[in-house]
Amino acid sequence: MLGSFRKFSGSIYAKILLGIIVIPFIFWGMGSSFSGGSKNVIVKIDREKYSIEDFVEYMQTTNSPDKKITENQIEELLSVFIGNILVQKEIESYNIKISDKALSELIKNQEDFKEDNKFSRIKYEKFLLKNNIPAYVFEKNLANQEKRRQLFNLIGRGISPPKFLITTIYNTVNQKRDVEYFNLNIFFEKEFKYSDEEIKKYYEKNKENYKETFKSVYIFEITPKKLMESKNEYDESFFKILDEIDDQIIEGKKFDEIINKYNLEKPETLNINILGEDLTSIKINDLADTLTKKIFSLDEDEQISLIEDNDKYYIVEILKTEMIERNLNNKNVKKNIILNLKNIKKRKLISEVLSKINQNNFNKLDFDKLSKDTNSDVKKIKIDNINDDKILKKEIVSQIYKLPEKKVMLVYDLTFSEVYMVYTDKVENVSIKENSDDYNKYLNLYKVNLTSKILNTYDNYIKKKYKIDINYNALSKVKNYFN
Repeated sequence: MLGSFRKFSGSIYAKILLGIIVIPFIFWGMGSSFSGGSKNVIVKIDREKYSIEDFVEYMQTTNSPDKKITENQIEELLSVFIGNILVQKEIESYNIKISDKALSELIKNQEDFKEDNKFSRIKYEKFLLKNNIPAYVFEKNLANQEKRRQLFNLIGRGISPPKFLITTIYNTVNQKRDVEYFNLNIFFEKEFKYSDEEIKKYYEKNKENYKETFKSVYIFEITPKKLMESKNEYDESFFKILDEIDDQIIEGKKFDEIINKYNLEKPETLNINILGEDLTSIKINDLADTLTKKIFSLDEDEQISLIEDNDKYYIVEILKTEMIERNLNNKNVKKNIILNLKNIKKRKLISEVLSKINQNNFNKLDFDKLSKDTNSDVKKIKIDNINDDKILKKEIVSQIYKLPEKKVMLVYDLTFSEVYMVYTDKVENVSIKENSDDYNKYLNLYKVNLTSKILNTYDNYIKKKYKIDINYNALSKVKNYFN
């Protein structure tokens, strides 16, 4: 649903509000500093002040205690912390309440607590025990969730669009189209040839783009067989030794010390980038992408670490981190340069054609002439709906569905790997019956779109209703404490 909202780039309040509605964290650009008041206050909403302790307590209840929190995450959490407060204020202003009876019905209707389609007290109690949640905490959270749901229903209620709007949406998605198209990339591939001098000139101008971070590392996979030659089971004794190794790493023991203590064979040094490739751009076998990313996410002071990845355990020591400039002898560098040069020329040609089309100087005759001049085969197809990707991918089809009938257009993907000249020969419109199975689906789709527009208006209302001041000095203190 986030995609249907506009980008609330200029509004603190909308970003806070959306952070609550859709959960992915959004943070606003830094504004003016908080002035006056206690240094311990991190945010003031109208006349109410919220302390650093309030915010830190919130952070600790929403994050795993053993997980490091970054500066960006602290900002995101402050966004949601403020959003929670605003939503609660709105709930109170609308006097939204959940009675004990209504809460009881909510709990009884949770699918997780049903057995044979009936509420099971035993399943409810087991759920609380398994997740170590006191009943009053779960019930409070469920009540708050229901209040929020009612708040946003209240904002967007009363929507009853007329049938012609539902038909319009249905037709936009399901209309059928007869189109003609040809692939300009075939022409591009024939025409785009580059000399060594052109490639070298591009490289010299863009050298910075061909610098990569490489790490020299030891990577040793720990298995029961390597630690205990007679066993090959991940049992209690194996994990006991694994804990010992972890303790030794925390104590500052070196890689060689740990290897020698357990009589393990020292691995070869690997030089890898974040893609798990060596200096010659060859992917290293048996090196999982997830493991490589974990190695590159280690802090600079974590030279030796015990890493778990996909139920495997590794001792990793980072020997050196350096920026390496790849030269033209590297096949991937040369390949990338040629691709970029092609795209530059493609953009220029595409821009010229689009300029003619936009000025209505490009019609079906021009379409046919260009196909002949480029020696491109014109293909005729029928597209059944906007999601029909049997022949062309959805990104291209979506563009085609924006074209009027009897018009020519250039369509392409983001990487210019597919560039087509398209002529929409016929558009076959469709309608939907009110008693059909799909009618409610498209009715709800329209309601979602309309609700998002209503929330935009609600954003402006919130913006005027509350005054939010953030103490960025206090926020810096929190960041320094956690980092």
